[in-house]
Amino acid sequence: MFKKIMKGGGGHKKPSKSDDPSASACNSQVAANVIVNHASRGAGGGTMASAGANSTIGPTSPMPILPPSGLMEPLPMFRDVPVSERQNLFLRKLHVCCYILDFSDTLKNIREKEIKSQALMELVDFIQSISGKMMENCQEEMIRMVSINIFRCLPPALHENTGQEATDPDEEEPYLEPSWPYLQLVYELLLRYVVSLDTDTKVAKQYIDHSFVLKLLDLFDSEDPREREYLKTLVHRIYGKFMVHRPFIRKVINNIFYRFIYETERYSGIGELLEILGSIINGFALPMKEEHKMFLVRALLPPHKPKSDFKLADTDIWGLLKYWPVTNCQKEVLFIGELEEVLEATQAAEFQRCMVPLFRQISRCLNNSHFQVCRKFIYS
Repeated sequence: MFKKIMKGGGGHKKPSKSDDPSASACNSQVAANVIVNHASRGAGGGTMASAGANSTIGPTSPMPILPPSGLMEPLPMFRDVPVSERQNLFLRKLHVCCYILDFSDTLKNIREKEIKSQALMELVDFIQSISGKMMENCQEEMIRMVSINIFRCLPPALHENTGQEATDPDEEEPYLEPSWPYLQLVYELLLRYVVSLDTDTKVAKQYIDHSFVLKLLDLFDSEDPREREYLKTLVHRIYGKFMVHRPFIRKVINNIFYRFIYETERYSGIGELLEILGSIINGFALPMKEEHKMFLVRALLPPHKPKSDFKLADTDIWGLLKYWPVTNCQKEVLFIGELEEVLEATQAAEFQRCMVPLFRQISRCLNNSHFQVCRKFIYS
């Protein structure tokens, strides 16, 4: 229900490229920034600035473009080499996958795309089948490869490019990332690494650090719903496995909500972030911490996503009444549905504190000229 209200627009995306075609994909001696750059945001207006985190991911390498013709050659399969050489082959395949190809033209770099696709599929299978812990240098290079591929520019939304007035996000056709068949394999590789029982969080957190998580959350502004679905699963798994990241993830989501509510009013992944928060909130212990109560009032109530803690029911109801839509009847129907859920968990003492303004709003709804609004109360 919330996703229908919250989805925002996206735009066409182009990967960044390095000016040096001979740069090594995984040279750990060279440091460079791998940044999620929202071209539709002003300087300092993005989540990374709000969170105040470092914009680099460890000793990252420059993003290499396609190598000179003939240098990108297919590598042997894992099953065709001795076990003792597979870790080294794993690194070589990671290097191949670091090359950034042009996916906007399906007829361009066909051979190189096939090589990269095959390497990615083999890496995914290898991660799933490997027994025991992966060497640290392999983990570092894998996260570097993932970063080079998924952390890319997200240009302005369509209405920003054309100058037209923003339309209802539900009426917009979703943008489908042309490189998604390859990006999906990269996301799958990262997901299997995160959920693996052999992944040691003490080691992995050196590479999946706050900076990495920050840029991962910023990608929720991608317009492609397939990418947001993978991001939702990934962030949920990271939140569950890396306890050290939990407060930071809540803080970054908080900042995204603030920017959505008070600045942009458009953000593609609000619905998915609310789903993540739904799982997080279910794990909160009672009585709730002050941090969580403030998050309810400042970030969740404005987008009308109340919690079900009955002790905060009157706060929920006051928040719904404050942000009750005036001219949007469809949104008003959704508000009524949420109000019904809150009232089911409301105790008498909390209800008495807000019943006067509540019944005033109910009377206005019963007299509403829109049949869905008044009928919603009649049959509730």
